[in-house]
Amino acid sequence: MSVQSVLFVCTGNICRSPLAEGIFLHLARERGEAGLYTADSAGTGGWHQGSLPDSRSIRVAARHGIDITDQRARKIVERDFERFDLILGLDRGHVLKLKAHAPSAFENRIHLFSRFATGRDFDVPDPYYGGPDGFDDVYNMLFSGCGLLLDRLRASRGS
Repeated sequence: MSVQSVLFVCTGNICRSPLAEGIFLHLARERGEAGLYTADSAGTGGWHQGSLPDSRSIRVAARHGIDITDQRARKIVERDFERFDLILGLDRGHVLKLKAHAPSAFENRIHLFSRFATGRDFDVPDPYYGGPDGFDDVYNMLFSGCGLLLDRLRASRGS
């Protein structure tokens, strides 16, 4: 597998998926692999189209030296299924929605983030309605998962 482009998907593209995108690209840069990957994020819904990530996501990322303020929320579009090599839903509901809307030729690109990255099945919880600790917890899950994802992608390249 020679994955070069990754799309992270959550519900509104303001909490989990912007964090995943930012963490993934940050870790790739730290590992000297930034040129090997592109990443983006999207939501299954377009309620926040054009908005910045949630301020709590921005804050938790910034505390770890990651700036996600250049991201803007968007809804996944049909072209994304062809454009991205790997599409990772952050919970099982996202994966079901993605597979229901994907052209059949591209369904094999869609995976649950946790299963693909860690080999374990769990949903990355939506921290939107919780307190700030939820954003810290989600950051930690995504940080660990993105590190493992990069390990897996490196292994698939044979390097």
